[in-house]
Amino acid sequence: MVWLKALLFTLVAPATMVLWVPLWLLGWSYPRPALAWQWLGLLPVALGAAVYLECVWDFAARGRGTPAPLDPPKTLVVQGLYRRVRNPMYLGVGLMLLGEALLFGSWRLLLYALLVLSAFHLFVIFYEEPNLRRRFGAAYADYCRRVPRWVPRLGEPP
Repeated sequence: MVWLKALLFTLVAPATMVLWVPLWLLGWSYPRPALAWQWLGLLPVALGAAVYLECVWDFAARGRGTPAPLDPPKTLVVQGLYRRVRNPMYLGVGLMLLGEALLFGSWRLLLYALLVLSAFHLFVIFYEEPNLRRRFGAAYADYCRRVPRWVPRLGEPP
């Protein structure tokens, strides 16, 4: 059942952020990239999608929950990409949005991506981190000391 809930959340929230809102901002049509280098935008889109999907997998398989705030993981997920950065799911969505801005050469999409990333930051600071501190106590505090919030740690994690 957790897999179905994770899929439904993905089809509603992230799909709206990376498909429907950008389509609306582009005037309900995806323009063909005008310049050859714009196709490079597919790389962050693909990487972001892979990051997001791996995080959903980890939430369901290891945390027994979903990315939805109403059905979060039951256990603190600190494996996989979460060993390198505390918020890889948000980074994945951000990569997809920035890749779309590049792919379609759209300042509107770039501004939208920056606004979404800013909203993610505020959500993390004012809601998610305090909530995780309450739920997981010392384990989460230790995790925060070891793992950076936004810039992934390169090399072997502790």
